[in-house]
Amino acid sequence: MNTLVMDKVMEQMQTLPSELQWRVLEFTRALAVSRPRGVPGHQLLDLAGAVPPADLEQMSQAIEQGCEQVDAHDW
Repeated sequence: MNTLVMDKVMEQMQTLPSELQWRVLEFTRALAVSRPRGVPGHQLLDLAGAVPPADLEQMSQAIEQGCEQVDAHDW
């Protein structure tokens, strides 16, 4: 944790009225739960090549046939 940033935030917080301090707290809580979750890409490298090429081709064809169509009556 960067203590310089924490110190600066605390300095600013002390100058804010109580209502705004609560808003800052709510904001930091929202940031904490909105962080992206997952694993770094390098951890997925072991999975490279795990799907057979024929299956990849089938998926690609299904995407082209089903996902690239626009239904003018939808929405």
